[in-house]
Amino acid sequence: MTQASFDPTIARRTWRTAEAYHGIIYFAPEAHAEYKTLGLRRMSGYFASRSAAMGAVTADVVIATFFNFHPQLVRDAMSGVWDSVSPAEVHAARVRGADGVLRRLLTGGVDSADIGEAAELARAAAMVAIAHLEGRPLFAAHSALPWPDEPHLVLWHAQMLLREFRGDGHIAALTVEGLSGLDALILHAASGQVSRPVLQTSRQWSDKEWANGISALNQRGLVDSAGGFTDVGRALRERIEDRTDSLAAAPYEALGEQRCARLRALVRPFSQQIVAGGGFA
Repeated sequence: MTQASFDPTIARRTWRTAEAYHGIIYFAPEAHAEYKTLGLRRMSGYFASRSAAMGAVTADVVIATFFNFHPQLVRDAMSGVWDSVSPAEVHAARVRGADGVLRRLLTGGVDSADIGEAAELARAAAMVAIAHLEGRPLFAAHSALPWPDEPHLVLWHAQMLLREFRGDGHIAALTVEGLSGLDALILHAASGQVSRPVLQTSRQWSDKEWANGISALNQRGLVDSAGGFTDVGRALRERIEDRTDSLAAAPYEALGEQRCARLRALVRPFSQQIVAGGGFA
């Protein structure tokens, strides 16, 4: 339970500052090359590598836990994956990909004292998250994975856990408001943080499906006919984000405001190097 004295937006700020450090795994050519050696196509590599912690699960489990991807995209990508490769092999490839891209993009090297200190702080927060598994299936699966030894990978692993912890809470916040995965994408586009073309294309929803989604949300008074926010929709989005922050707060509350600020200060240069290195292009 978050104490009244702790500002839950600190959880959001700290997660965002470090997210590039973890999120690069989804774009890194090193990771895609590792998955290719296992015979996995690009999207198969993405879904298999992120779901591998759960074991050889079906596409329906991936649809449920990833939440906003078109179900057919997931079914096509996951078809036959576990017939030719094991979850352990895919996860090992993912870690090798993370190691490769971090070594390439961190211009000061991966052995700095700052990385070591950041890894200790992030791991401390992640260990608190692990004590709160209830209702967080994707996070719970990742929490059982072995920790790497090298500090730059400890930091990556910890941020991965904190990301999945927040993500499961975010899905709960969306679900309690009666929103589907497509609904969440349309509201995200309405916020202006990510464009409709990026969200729609990457999740592979058709123009007709997107238009039908806008129409359904318009009938609920959440968006206008063009998909822009109404006041009601904007308030709903803010409520969901606030609830997500509260659900994600426990690990950061345990660190405390000063150590969260220290973690952000340590990780910010690494995230900036990753973004500047073109890793998300």
